[in-house]
Amino acid sequence: MLGIALIVLGALGLVYGSFTYTKETHDAKLGPIELSVKDKETVNIPVWAGVGAIVAGAALLFVRK
Repeated sequence: MLGIALIVLGALGLVYGSFTYTKETHDAKLGPIELSVKDKETVNIPVWAGVGAIVAGAALLFVRK
């Protein structure tokens, strides 16, 4: 199961290359007024990490049998 998950995640990492998420960094309440700041963060996935995950997943699948 872990081997298949690593292969799928590695392939997704190679196809997309990065992903973006939003996080709230500041929050302020001034009486009835509420302020919040949201930052977009981008995480780049290196090619070697995707290939490494695929190789590790394949190794887990073949070593088990």
